[in-house]
Amino acid sequence: MTGTPRHTLTWSRREPPLDPAAVAATGPAAPLLAAAARERIAAGARLRAAADGHTLLLLGDPADLPWTDGCRYLGWEDGVLVPTTARPWPPATLWRDALAPDRTTLLALLPETALLTPSPPHPLDQDTLTASFPPPEPGDR
Repeated sequence: MTGTPRHTLTWSRREPPLDPAAVAATGPAAPLLAAAARERIAAGARLRAAADGHTLLLLGDPADLPWTDGCRYLGWEDGVLVPTTARPWPPATLWRDALAPDRTTLLALLPETALLTPSPPHPLDQDTLTASFPPPEPGDR
């Protein structure tokens, strides 16, 4: 039988951690991260965002990055965003070369998913964020 080779992404602990450059949330944590981002933007933070409907990723200066339960900070490794405290195997550079060799595509690897999208060029505004991730209902926080 022939076919495309399959590779399983595994993780090991990273010490010291990478510097944070982004924060990501998936599933039910994504709307909560969006709510925290709206607060940060209202306070003057400049964030860029990428999303796929299930995952929200925010890029910005470390001091501007919001936080909520269920999020992960990400840092840059060989042009790929990965959790700051985890090292991927196969290495990030191989994933970059295989999935996003053009360097205009943003690749973020998370333990539960990967996000592959055009790199967001402009700061995020609250209207765009709200359209993709509506505010949670009272009591969802």
